[in-house]
Amino acid sequence: MSDIDLKRRESFRVWTRDTIRYSDLDPNSHVNNGAINTYFEDGRLRFRIEHLSHLGAELLSGFVLVKYTIEYLAMLHFPGEVDIGTTVLRIGGSSYTLGQSVFRDDTCIATAEVVTVRLSPDTGRAAPLDDAFKQALRDATGFQG
Repeated sequence: MSDIDLKRRESFRVWTRDTIRYSDLDPNSHVNNGAINTYFEDGRLRFRIEHLSHLGAELLSGFVLVKYTIEYLAMLHFPGEVDIGTTVLRIGGSSYTLGQSVFRDDTCIATAEVVTVRLSPDTGRAAPLDDAFKQALRDATGFQG
């Protein structure tokens, strides 16, 4: 899909910081995978707010997540903070793929690939991405594809 190495900090221009909460821990005293998934979600939400919201609510409506693949690479412990990097891996006709990673300092904790499709409000089927939306994805992340 892409030659971007999600395990390297240098692969990202867009960053979100999140705090590791005590409630994120599992009975083994490390951060639960569900909490890591929440960090990824926070990263996607901040990406949308900071880099796409200028497009307006109508242009941003109708998107659904259709594939979410995660690779957990290292354990994470409380307390502390994590950095969530977000980039574009692919822009298609009706979908786009984000690559994300959670880092603590220079250690990559987990990576994710997230495919999102735009749906037509009339048919519920895939609908073309607007050119302005595609350009905003490129502008935010430096994606060249």
